Amino acid sequence: MPNLLDQLSAMTVVVADTGELEAIKQFTPRDATTNPSLILAAAQIPLYQRLIDESLKASRQVIGAAAPAEEVVLEALDEICVTFGKEILQIVPGRVSTEVDARLSFDTEATIEKARKLIGLYEQVGIGKERVLIKIASTWEGIKAAEALEKEGIHCNLTLLFSFTQAVACAEAGVTLISPFVGRILDWYKHDTGREHYPGPEDPGVISVTKIFNYYKTYGYRTEVMGASFRNIEEIIELAGCDLLTISPKLLDQLRRTEAPLPRKLDPGNPAATEAQFSLEFSDFNAAMAADRMATEKLDEGIRGFSKAIETLEAQLAHRLAELEGEAAFAHAAQEIFLLNDMDGDGCITREEWLGSDAVFDALDTDHDGRLVPEDVRGGLGAPLALSAVGA
Repeated sequence: MPNLLDQLSAMTVVVADTGELEAIKQFTPRDATTNPSLILAAAQIPLYQRLIDESLKASRQVIGAAAPAEEVVLEALDEICVTFGKEILQIVPGRVSTEVDARLSFDTEATIEKARKLIGLYEQVGIGKERVLIKIASTWEGIKAAEALEKEGIHCNLTLLFSFTQAVACAEAGVTLISPFVGRILDWYKHDTGREHYPGPEDPGVISVTKIFNYYKTYGYRTEVMGASFRNIEEIIELAGCDLLTISPKLLDQLRRTEAPLPRKLDPGNPAATEAQFSLEFSDFNAAMAADRMATEKLDEGIRGFSKAIETLEAQLAHRLAELEGEAAFAHAAQEIFLLNDMDGDGCITREEWLGSDAVFDALDTDHDGRLVPEDVRGGLGAPLALSAVGA
């Protein structure tokens, strides 16, 4: 009997949710998606340090020898996203999603300009915009930016999508693709209700994506639905037949090792009954989001988390740039991390203050006293950290 991954691939486009090139090669998906969190995790692997160094050196040349390190790092963020994207596109036959800085999520014009810049960088290395999806948070401002970009032929992937309201607004804006976050919706309901387990058909994230899919197919929207952020293969099985699913290497491997029948659950040619079609204005969108506690909380949390990943990546890039240019790298990187995490300015970081993942805190807290001092951070920066927990 064929394994679940092969059966799924016959009815759904499988996308690799990783920045790790070796994992993409292993599972041979059509598309791949990445973000600063995934690049941050991949950057800990020595194999990819070359890509980081090349981007930093190229950014120094663009910014100039006399420019401060902060400006070089800001330029390098864009260079690194495109560098990883270019490497990914040498492996996958389809598209790669490249994320706009999450800190721009509520600024339409800045999002548009950043997207244009990223597409320009891709074009400089010979990659056409048809192979790139610009990844933008599903705020009203982000959706309006995507609407403008789509009219320019720049295709967009609207991420951090947790509600039917966001999905309808994206479809009305004509975006190419949405990424509803199945697992994060489940996380919220488990925490809110205290319920430990939801069977696949009862999973709130699965129910949300199913509703969006059927609405889109019923009314002929061209926007594709790509389920994302899965916690288990039950969720994936229940969404078999969805346009696309972006899946982590761990779950891809589990699907590949499991042999069982996989019936189609979502059928674009025969969607289930859905509600009447409607449109949203700004006031409608805001009112609906305000009434949806889960979507509002998860969108805010997601933007803060993605922003934090960017800030952490910036700190690591500053550290690596200092190494390359012969400065006091460890002291500089430690100072950056303390500026971000030492909330009360007392010279140590507690777990409550720490804005990153528990895995990173534990890796740095080698004496297990529940607090980080500068020596802990400087020592930890000298070794690869288990940063994969900062992903979706």
